[in-house]
Amino acid sequence: MRNTIIRRVIVLGALASLSLLAVQTYWVLRTWNLQEQEFNRRVNQAMLDAANQLAQMNLFALPSQKLVQQVSTNYWVVNVNNVFEASDLEHALGKSFETQGLKEDYEYGIFDCSSDQMVRGKLVKYSTKKDDSLPLAEPLPKHYDQDFIYYFGVLFPGKNANILSSIWLVVGFTALMLLTVLFFIYSIFVILRQKQLSELQRDFINNMTHEFKTPISTINISTDVFLKNDKIKEDPRLNRYAGIIKEQVLRLNTQVEKVLQLAKIERDNIELNVEEIDLAELIHSISPSIELKVNDRNGTLHLDLDAVNPLVRADKLHLTNILHNLVDNGVKYSKEKPDIHVGLRNEDNKLVLSVQDNGIGIPKEHQKRVFDKFHRVPTGNVHNVKGFGLGLFYVKTMCKEHRWKLSLSSELGKGTKIEIRMPQR
Repeated sequence: MRNTIIRRVIVLGALASLSLLAVQTYWVLRTWNLQEQEFNRRVNQAMLDAANQLAQMNLFALPSQKLVQQVSTNYWVVNVNNVFEASDLEHALGKSFETQGLKEDYEYGIFDCSSDQMVRGKLVKYSTKKDDSLPLAEPLPKHYDQDFIYYFGVLFPGKNANILSSIWLVVGFTALMLLTVLFFIYSIFVILRQKQLSELQRDFINNMTHEFKTPISTINISTDVFLKNDKIKEDPRLNRYAGIIKEQVLRLNTQVEKVLQLAKIERDNIELNVEEIDLAELIHSISPSIELKVNDRNGTLHLDLDAVNPLVRADKLHLTNILHNLVDNGVKYSKEKPDIHVGLRNEDNKLVLSVQDNGIGIPKEHQKRVFDKFHRVPTGNVHNVKGFGLGLFYVKTMCKEHRWKLSLSSELGKGTKIEIRMPQR
């Protein structure tokens, strides 16, 4: 995978993850605030109702100001400005909480002005483990306000936990989103690790193929010396062996060149030397070398160059390599004598280059993958056609770099036809 693609994945993924986190955080905080406001509203109303009930039971008037105050997020004090009984307070609180639908555990205490501290109340529980006799561990904090003389306080120790349980669905989705973000981070780590290993592997192959170039060149030169020697020429057996060495050295050199080309492509170092080319003239110029490959298999090469004004803008070297690769495939995968047709025609302001053979054909299930790197069509236990599966991958890559459209049509037993559509000058 290319560095630019990885950078795009990381940047876009990070932006998407941060956006989701920001939106989800906003909705969690908003939901929490709404739940807390609703809870506070119901508690304030319940405190007012309890104070009114106390006033009715004990026949006194409530102060007109500073009746209910919220001291902290979960602690309220109510100024009744008169003496009342703890039993009356507990009864009034229970009734007012029931009216408001509040079923939260709470602790209450009553301020004693003689001792200047809160008298211990009770922990009233609505949970299944109800124990109303459980005393407070510590008295509730008193309220430092001179206007509050006779008052009581109510503390909700489990307020935050209860609000959290009421928005469990939002919290659950937030947890899932965090897991997704963590999975994305882990995936990026794996991708970067795999890219590092891939680069190490590619560098190793690249270095090894470069090291192969020197001994291959030496063997090639030595083989040429053998083939030119008169004694070798006079001995048919030695001459045949020298010819085999020459043939295999050239084949090995071709494969090494393909690996080097692939390494260069994967390093994003493709630099196209684009120029205006007469494609028909180019095909005629390389047809002798192509014809030699076809004639080695006693085949026939047909040139159908009927295009008008066959000018394209392309890299001459890569375009030549494309032609050689396509013809090589046609020759290699022909069972009998290869019959290769190289065509050139005009179609919808395009110049269409086609290479057709009479080979074994490609099964439909493999036609979409023949242009993948290292992919070769399975042939069972028969491995008479050698190669790395790089030729068509190179063709596809070069067509992509030139912005050409590549297409393939094939039928088992009837051959394969590959077409390249190029913008015509």
